[in-house]
Amino acid sequence: MNQPPEPQYPQYPQGPQYPQGPQGPQGPQGPQYPQSPPPPPAYPQQPQAPAYPQPAYPQSQQPAYPQHQAAPTAPLPAPAAPLDDLEYQNPPGTRVHRKAYQRSADATAFGQLVLHVPGFLMSLMVVLLLAAILEAVSGLPYWVSTLLWIASGALVFHRPSESFFARHLLRLQRPLAHELAALAPVWREVTDRAGVDGERYELWIEDTDHLNAYAAAGHIVGVTRYALEKLPRSQLAAVLAHELGHHTGGHAWSGLLGWWYALPGRIAWQFVRAVTFFVIRFTSFFSYVAAGLMIIFVGLFTILTITATYGLPLLLLVMPYLMAAVGRRAELRADAHAAALGFAPMLAQMLHGVMVQEEQEKQAVLARTGKPFTEPGTLSRLLSTHPDHRTRLHHLQPYLQPTR
Repeated sequence: MNQPPEPQYPQYPQGPQYPQGPQGPQGPQGPQYPQSPPPPPAYPQQPQAPAYPQPAYPQSQQPAYPQHQAAPTAPLPAPAAPLDDLEYQNPPGTRVHRKAYQRSADATAFGQLVLHVPGFLMSLMVVLLLAAILEAVSGLPYWVSTLLWIASGALVFHRPSESFFARHLLRLQRPLAHELAALAPVWREVTDRAGVDGERYELWIEDTDHLNAYAAAGHIVGVTRYALEKLPRSQLAAVLAHELGHHTGGHAWSGLLGWWYALPGRIAWQFVRAVTFFVIRFTSFFSYVAAGLMIIFVGLFTILTITATYGLPLLLLVMPYLMAAVGRRAELRADAHAAALGFAPMLAQMLHGVMVQEEQEKQAVLARTGKPFTEPGTLSRLLSTHPDHRTRLHHLQPYLQPTR
């Protein structure tokens, strides 16, 4: 069976053939294209402005005024001992460690306070008596005056009061510029070794030709002009370290505090004794019998006072000897403080020099008067607040021995 033929569809013409772009060069592995685009063309930079010369303007001429001419100062006396022995100084860059507590109170300070208790009680009785008289006269309650007197002990740490105390009682002076320039570096070295802020203390000078130093109140450190000008700096540092030991141990403020609170009782005692002697002498001009009766009256009054105060006045008789013993112990503790900072050899040299000087003075007295120097007696040594130099040197021996 014949199939009908498939219909023939018309063939449409194809679109026009467009030319292809040129092919790149053929390499062995295909067309090679550049890896990165070519850098942009370098554009010319903006031209800088030309530097014009700066016109020089004339400066204003100030009239030269004559300066104040300082008054000529007298040349300072040359020290007898060399002052260049600074081998004890800390090396440059050494870190200084400051203590959290700049001062404390050792057993000696507490002992001073305990020994001042009887004097404080006697002064309290005197203050109460005067407060009662003041209340009867002015109507001011007696407890107000008493509390004001007790609170006055804070003046020990009051800077203006300390300055008044140093100037008028200790006869100290503010250091001059050249004195402070010589004293301040040595004091800074001592306080750096001790780890103490030296700026909290005030340096004072006593204008004398004797070797001495002071540690008083809460912030006073004083030396004599002789110590500043004659001692080598290492020995001056040892002296200052000794005085710093009094402050860090609490000896200075406890001693002054006890002295202040015992002052009313001491004044009252001096007044009663002066009046008693005057009355006895006055009555002796008229009659020895009246003088004897007065002596008996004073004796009976003293016995009644001792009985009423449970023997407290008797302690005042032995108190000076006990206070002197505690003072000698405080000096040895201050020497130990200086020795612990490394100043034991310098302190020993200073003590040896003082011993030699005292021996020369004894020989001068013997040559001038023909009589040997009279040594102090037993009671005088017991009342001395400083131990003798040999005792101090003996206690420095453990610090002078070389360490193994």
